[in-house]
Order: sequence, then structure tokens, then C-alpha cells
Amino acid sequence: MKVAYIFSSQNSHMILDKMIVPQLLNDKHGAEVVGMMFFADNTFLLTKGSSVGDRLAKVLESKKILLMACNICAIERGIDDKLIDGACIGCFPDLYKALEGSGVEQVITL
Repeated sequence: MKVAYIFSSQNSHMILDKMIVPQLLNDKHGAEVVGMMFFADNTFLLTKGSSVGDRLAKVLESKKILLMACNICAIERGIDDKLIDGACIGCFPDLYKALEGSGVEQVITL
């Protein structure tokens, strides 16, 4: 199954850090993740030098997953130029276009 995640809640950090990233790094997630979109303070999870960001960079390198921060959220937090290599900023139309043709079957909001 192909899934995409939207991270918008305050608990996103823990779920991503303790569950999803380790599972992806160990090829034990159980679903193919094709994209992740980050909103509000969750955009900080994509910054260079953060523990989750650095691990997401490894995931991106091996899995080629779309990692996108909400453009307004990233700009408001001053991190639009501090994202890990390969991550991008955008809005829902950008997300739709980027995931078009990916075969995503489930969108999960956390």
C-alpha cells in the first residue's frame, strides 16, 4: 500500500521520531511512503541539524520520498532556507502535483 502523511498535530514529532522514521530506516514500516507534508511547528522537523531532520535526510536519500513543508509555515518560522537537502516548500496544489501519478492509496493525518 502507498501512503502519504500530513503532519499537523502537536504529537507529530513523537510519532515520526519514535515510530515512522525508525521503521523506514529499518525497512519495517509495512507501507510504501510516497510523501510527507509538514505544517505549523512541524516544519522544524525538516531543518538541517535537527535530530529528526538529519534522519529524514537519510530516509530521503534511500527512499526518494517527497518531503514538503508548508510554504507559509516555513517562511513565518524563518526556516524556508534551512531545510534538509531534497526537502521543499509548497502548498496543497504543489503537493497534489508532486504526488500525481504516485499511486498513493491512503492519506494519513497525524
